[in-house]
Amino acid sequence: MKTETIEDFYSRISPGYSLGQRYKPQQFNVQPRNYNCGTSATAYNRRDFYKISFVIGEGTLYYANKGIKIDRPALMFSNPMIPYAWEPSSEEQRGYFCLFTESFIHTESHQNSVLESPLFKVGSDPVFFLDAKQEEKVSSIYESMMQEIETDYLHKTELLRSYVHLLIHEALKMQPAQSYFKHANATSRITNLFLELLERQFPIDTPKHYLSLKTPNDFALKLSVHVNHLNRAVKQITGKTTGLHIADRIMSEAKALLKHTDWNVAEIANCLGFEYPAYFNNFFKKHASITPSSFRFQ
Repeated sequence: MKTETIEDFYSRISPGYSLGQRYKPQQFNVQPRNYNCGTSATAYNRRDFYKISFVIGEGTLYYANKGIKIDRPALMFSNPMIPYAWEPSSEEQRGYFCLFTESFIHTESHQNSVLESPLFKVGSDPVFFLDAKQEEKVSSIYESMMQEIETDYLHKTELLRSYVHLLIHEALKMQPAQSYFKHANATSRITNLFLELLERQFPIDTPKHYLSLKTPNDFALKLSVHVNHLNRAVKQITGKTTGLHIADRIMSEAKALLKHTDWNVAEIANCLGFEYPAYFNNFFKKHASITPSSFRFQ
């Protein structure tokens, strides 16, 4: 699963966009939400930035194992830890959004990280539906940010940071939406996402490549679901455990590397995520009843 960067985001919503067109866009930006007003869904991805969206328009926000229908003005919070997808169902999509990095918020004078806010914690409810009064208040904050980002005020970074904190505090005063639904095919969805993540790590084409996802817990964290939930879903759909899927795919890659590269066993072990060659030897022998070296020279 490729993480969408700020550069990727701007290229998607506005081809030809130049990062130099905005004030410190790598750290913060605010824009009207009137781009891509069709009904094409965004890919299920992580982003490498935080985003607070004031959404006017209908659609569905999807996570790995749940979703929520947006059918009235809403304030939505997203962060780099949790992958999601947005599927608009109305062509009219209005409002505003602001993007920012952890370094923009977390400074020497602002030691409280946004990660400490309940709005950005894993397992939180990041959607807040707005009444007319709240909609007016939130809209005015975004309008202030839009005006301020164009000024030459010496301390506008601090002021913009304060507006972001104001949005966070406005949301903390509200009650989060409680109308999340479980996907009818949530088990299949999670299983497919797991298998996609597993396969995307391969093939390994250099001994300097290292597997980042090696255990069921690694995959569960990446998908923002509990490891037990992931294990149950994968076993129910495929009949095999998560751990066995991972082991089988690592074995398949190990055999290909042993047969089709001249990398030594230690290099292969390292790129497949084994801390020591002996661990790889034991793993390989357990699953193939033969050592890696013997397999290579069969």
